[in-house]
Amino acid sequence: MSADDVIKAHVAALKEGTERARGLAQTLLNIPYGEGEGEKLDVYIPSTSSLDVPLVIYFHGGYWQFLSKEESGFMAVPLVHKGVVVVAVGYDIAPKGNMDLMVSQVRRSVVSVIQQYSHISGLYLCGHSAGAHLAAMVLSTDWSQYNVVPRIKGAFLVSGIYDLLPILSTYVNEPLKMTEDVALRNSPSKLVPQLKLSSSDCHIVVAVAQNDSPEFRKQSEEYHKALKTSGVNVTMEDVPNTDHFNIIERLVDGDYRLTQLLLKMMGKN
Repeated sequence: MSADDVIKAHVAALKEGTERARGLAQTLLNIPYGEGEGEKLDVYIPSTSSLDVPLVIYFHGGYWQFLSKEESGFMAVPLVHKGVVVVAVGYDIAPKGNMDLMVSQVRRSVVSVIQQYSHISGLYLCGHSAGAHLAAMVLSTDWSQYNVVPRIKGAFLVSGIYDLLPILSTYVNEPLKMTEDVALRNSPSKLVPQLKLSSSDCHIVVAVAQNDSPEFRKQSEEYHKALKTSGVNVTMEDVPNTDHFNIIERLVDGDYRLTQLLLKMMGKN
């Protein structure tokens, strides 16, 4: 398949999964978490009377310049059956949004979710590719300026990017227009000392696809190592028989290794 066809197939798979999720779960769509037009989220609610409800916030990938929350509900397919709430977050992709804005938006989305759903038993983050970068930036937030400290119990960072400096000279940066300063302050690998403070009781899973490109694998391995050295509770998952795209697409399947790991982390398997 050509690169364009791979992307089209990926978008189609995520869209189909999201449509399935919308048919299975009660949904609250386009809930604002800020003033901006793109600052909205979708909530997938299980039919349960239990008060022990974990909540997963999902940040989509797409190199910060394509995809949206409209294709981001797919992982709710197996999770709502187990009594898990799934929130898919929208943010302003480039060129409308820049890196500082996107990071600010995902942080504010988390604040909004915990204010609206204060009764949840545990908050978990999941992100793919650029979304894993944004989830890692949420983990390294200085929450004192938000007057709230989210108790994040777990984070699944799937095929992520943790050092933005190598991107500066590539086509990916053309719509982003990042300078070196912007890349440095938004690189989770440079912020590991801060992360320890906000996530001491948080289990982080850094997942990488067997057939991810060498740069993705290298960044995942180095970020995992930096977290471990810093004393963070982190594990590395090298997922066999997957590539950069189907590693996340397969979260529609309840028997998939990462789905099972996520459910186990939440005590729901």
